[in-house]
Amino acid sequence: MSTYAIGDIQGCLRPLQDLLDQIAFDPSSDRLWIAGDIVNRGPSSLATLRYLYSLGDAVTAVLGNHDLHFIAVAYGHKKKSSFDTLDQLLRANDCEELIDWLRHCKLLHTDRALGYTMVHAGIPPIWNLTQATAHAREVEAVLQSDYVNDFLANMYGNQPAKWKNRLIGNERLRVITNYFTRMRFCTLDGELEFENKTATGKRHASGFLPWFAHPSHLCRKERIVFGHWAALEGKADAANVTALDTGCVWGGCLTALRLEDGKRFRTRCPGQPSQAGASDFR
Repeated sequence: MSTYAIGDIQGCLRPLQDLLDQIAFDPSSDRLWIAGDIVNRGPSSLATLRYLYSLGDAVTAVLGNHDLHFIAVAYGHKKKSSFDTLDQLLRANDCEELIDWLRHCKLLHTDRALGYTMVHAGIPPIWNLTQATAHAREVEAVLQSDYVNDFLANMYGNQPAKWKNRLIGNERLRVITNYFTRMRFCTLDGELEFENKTATGKRHASGFLPWFAHPSHLCRKERIVFGHWAALEGKADAANVTALDTGCVWGGCLTALRLEDGKRFRTRCPGQPSQAGASDFR
């Protein structure tokens, strides 16, 4: 039995199938961890989501910003972007069933036996793993509740840009969601910056660093796998942190990490033209 963590698929089913063939994935014994952004931008969001759903307990997925965007569009709280490739999925007769599966996915998943934690974008340096898990559960509970529409209607936005314990309601849920699904650069005290989507080498002034680059990050001893940041090309310059988004949908690779021994597997992806700034919920 092996466990494979895979980065952003974004509706690229054929590369996913090629990668699973390469690793000889057996759903009866192996397990897949999917680091979010299952859908959108690629050509086969519906087929990709259906395939992963069909694997049942063999798959553990966390939600990415594109997955949440899809749910918000489906529930009428956001208009589709011209860059979205969600039409077939939105028209599917099993769309609601697939949304229900996504709504029951996590924002953060930890397996203590394997010694790994998976998130889509990251964990802010101000939270240890216990705190991060508790805050992820807050949003997960709302996503699975009757209050999901209120959450989705208020999910979009860059404010508040920093965590405060006294935050309540939608502001609290929004900043938690932004940390787990949109974060790249932040300050040591957790202030977010959303405009810069470049690689780690282009550092910011005023204390903004990649979330994982702060030496006093409270999760620095935790092994974390994440996606979301294609510009890193799978290279996170920090101990215990593994970047999995290698830009499949943009013509890069789809990457799997075998958690038991740290071996990487990759398959080339055909990709499509780059579409910068293609979603409000980036």
